[in-house]
Amino acid sequence: MPDGESPATVRIRDGRIASIEAYESEAPNVEDLGDAVLMPGLVDTHVHLNEPGRTEWEGFATGTAAARAGGFTTLIDMPLNSSPVTTSAEALSSKRLASEGQLSVDVGFYGGLVPGNADRMGELIDAGVRGIKAFLCHSGIGEFPNATENDLRQAMPVLAERGVPLLAHAELASEDVPAMADPRKYADYLATRPPSFERDAIALLIRLCRETGCRTHIVHLADAGCLPMLAEAKNQGLPITVETCPHYLAFAAENIPDGFTLAKCAPPVRDEGNRRALWDALQSGLIDMVVSDHSPCPPDMKSLEEGSFEKAWGGISSLQLGLSIIWKMAQEAGLGLRDVAAWMGACPAQLVGVPFGIEPGHPAHLFAFDPDAVWAPFPDDLLHRHKLTPYLGMEMRGRVLRTYVHGNPELLAGQLV
Repeated sequence: MPDGESPATVRIRDGRIASIEAYESEAPNVEDLGDAVLMPGLVDTHVHLNEPGRTEWEGFATGTAAARAGGFTTLIDMPLNSSPVTTSAEALSSKRLASEGQLSVDVGFYGGLVPGNADRMGELIDAGVRGIKAFLCHSGIGEFPNATENDLRQAMPVLAERGVPLLAHAELASEDVPAMADPRKYADYLATRPPSFERDAIALLIRLCRETGCRTHIVHLADAGCLPMLAEAKNQGLPITVETCPHYLAFAAENIPDGFTLAKCAPPVRDEGNRRALWDALQSGLIDMVVSDHSPCPPDMKSLEEGSFEKAWGGISSLQLGLSIIWKMAQEAGLGLRDVAAWMGACPAQLVGVPFGIEPGHPAHLFAFDPDAVWAPFPDDLLHRHKLTPYLGMEMRGRVLRTYVHGNPELLAGQLV
């Protein structure tokens, strides 16, 4: 609520918040949530739903059901891992058609920048994408090659003129890295994607942001060594925002066992000192938001038996669990639910221009939350397609009791945004 936390009666009409009134336990036509906290639905601006074309990896039905169970009411889907990739208005139309009748939450889409399609940025923006995603290194998907500096220079002035953000996977790969001597060793995998990859990419993006004025968003920041240059850029007033993910805040390289490929992601999870520095930067506001980068795949792509970091798909599934992961850490640090709602709701919503908050006139995107529940997730708890996540069995804090999308507590209430 704009004025903070207090007992209240929230009235909903036609899928929107009609009014916020004084709390009345005996009021007619009111559902009393007891001691639960009614929170604004969260917004995850970095998910891979993979449909059409790779629905066996995830899909709209399973991904949005998992999001809803985790308190998220709006998702923005990345342009790769589906087939076709979302690099044209036609591909965006295919994705929208594939989503029909499957959405438990609201879903919007990004377009993609790849070599040769910089002249299609206006077309994608006109078709309604919420931003444009580019990789500065190989994406892992052959149909979505990395954008070059020249591609960025062509596209960013168009995005600046239209007020649409560029979202960048900020790793610039070099050939001067060691091969994995033992593909099972996490340390060997970590050495193949050193911090210099992120630092070189972010230095380039800051330079292009300064030259073009394009809103520039750094996705899944993993290297805390990038923070000083990002702080300087922000202090200079450049339109740069930064996200990190639960896995970079919850895990440290020293604690990832060899062969534990469920923890493989790119950029990789780094050491404990790095983890603490990211957490500090989130608390200070230098890192703007926390999003999932929910990037699932079928079990056979995770090399679970062999435990090869070289062969395993790099992606972590946490869409349903992110709130409970971050709330546990925030509570231990003496922070409150308003901090978590800012990191996982208000700031992502602002990035892509969707409403957020419990305010009259806003969509009735809400969830009831028990902040004191202590639990550990197991496969049967998870609603995403494959029950693979490094968080299985870990202690969580806080649990979503019920989610309302456009005021509807039932599934399949989502819309395209």
